[in-house]
Amino acid sequence: MFNQTYLPTDNIRLSDVISALSVALDLTEGQPMGHAIRSCILGMRIADELQLAPQQRSDLYYALLLKDSGCSSNAARLCQIMGADELAAKREIKFEDWTKASLSGLKYLLRNVLPGAPMPSRIVRIIQIALQQRANNADLIGTRCERGAEIARQIGLSEATAQAIHSLDEHWNGGGYPESRRGEEIPILARIMNVSQTLEVFAHRSGSRLAVQTVAERSGRWFDPVMVRIVQLLERDQQLWQSLKGTNAREHVLRMEPGIALPASPERIDSICHAFAQVIDAKSPYTFHHSVGVAEASTAIAEEMCLSPGICTFVRRAALLHDIGKLSVSNAILEKPGKLTSEEWTIMRMHPVYTGTILANIRGFDQLAYVAAAHHERLDGTGYPEGLSAEGMSVPARIIAVADVYQALSEKRPYRESLPIETVFGIMDRDVPHRLDPECLKALKRSKLKSQTKDAALAHSAGS
Repeated sequence: MFNQTYLPTDNIRLSDVISALSVALDLTEGQPMGHAIRSCILGMRIADELQLAPQQRSDLYYALLLKDSGCSSNAARLCQIMGADELAAKREIKFEDWTKASLSGLKYLLRNVLPGAPMPSRIVRIIQIALQQRANNADLIGTRCERGAEIARQIGLSEATAQAIHSLDEHWNGGGYPESRRGEEIPILARIMNVSQTLEVFAHRSGSRLAVQTVAERSGRWFDPVMVRIVQLLERDQQLWQSLKGTNAREHVLRMEPGIALPASPERIDSICHAFAQVIDAKSPYTFHHSVGVAEASTAIAEEMCLSPGICTFVRRAALLHDIGKLSVSNAILEKPGKLTSEEWTIMRMHPVYTGTILANIRGFDQLAYVAAAHHERLDGTGYPEGLSAEGMSVPARIIAVADVYQALSEKRPYRESLPIETVFGIMDRDVPHRLDPECLKALKRSKLKSQTKDAALAHSAGS
């Protein structure tokens, strides 16, 4: 149960927070959890061989963990282009050399474009994709790179880290994106990152030998030949490849943090929560303000209930991160205009589980993880994923559950328009007191009434 005297703000390492949250970025890129962490281990080992300066190593470390922080921003667009599950498309494309035409590439499109549609429709869409490939790549990768770099800046990381993320998908021969940089025009940190992520993907699926072989085949095209030679030397480092396996990879990457471990101050934690809320909300145009909106409503409820400033801060952070597990759900499900199938609903109901799992991996975030993951629980036990009853839901959990319902009903969805506030509260009233906490809903109504009164007074003053 929630302890009102405790807030997870002391003695927390920045690397602990970022490495845990990087798992959410793996999900939105369609990768197995731990992909960024394992890429970081490989990249830092390459940095050892290159004898990078301490500051460069620190910049690289955080760039590797946050390399996919812009991935959610192109999810909706990719889903639209492919007409299918964008997570599957992202996952499979990692194994394709998409810079050249091939039978394998054609098979990839046949598997991932408009599955279930009549073949003539699929062929037409595939031809359209082929004709628009460069424009689509520039759009999708450019959006991802720019957004990822901005997230790094918002967290307060260095410009070198931001630029490395921005140039992640540049290729040695100039055939990459977003700026078609060539050779040493590409920042060295980005060159390390590009080879590291490809190495990890193939190693995780097929072992180190095939991974090194794949990287070598792309030497001079995708990758800096110097990086490739280092990778080939590292193939014999069995200790390195062993460190990528099992459940200890994250502990290993935490030990690899360069220099003195950076602390995550309360201000930095707030910045991280806000930045990741934007990552979450960017996944769909229907949720572009959802996490921030739930945080605003939750904070308003907590303040109206006269909770302490510390608890209000706790509630705001948990609300900002409550949907981080939704990065595991395809936009084909999130934006489906019709009723979800039982299989789709099962996937959707798993997102709070992912939220709890991801956040609980941060030392000191146990209670925040519990509260954030309980946003679909209901007082009568009819919620999910745990079916908690009133006794199992703390005040902060009840606050976020109410705020989440309010925000969801207030937003446009694929199957309906946004609802006016009177309708929203009318619907919520029917769930009180058996499902939603009545005191939390009363506090939300008081807060909204005060806000409306203030807005009306300002409008009257402006018109005078």
